[in-house]
Amino acid sequence: MIKKKSHSGLKKRIKISKNKKILRGHAYKNHLAASKTTKQNRQLRGLTMVHKSDVKRIKIMLNNL
Repeated sequence: MIKKKSHSGLKKRIKISKNKKILRGHAYKNHLAASKTTKQNRQLRGLTMVHKSDVKRIKIMLNNL
């Protein structure tokens, strides 16, 4: 039987919190930050939780974690 593998790209993009919640980074913050407002850049810092409609799909992709 083939060994199931976790999705390597997804492993690099998310973190699992202590309470087993899935955290992700914000979009729109890699470049062109000078054209965004200071408030917008500040609010894009840190992590946010993955939406509950996406959690099931992500857990399938991370079957080994």
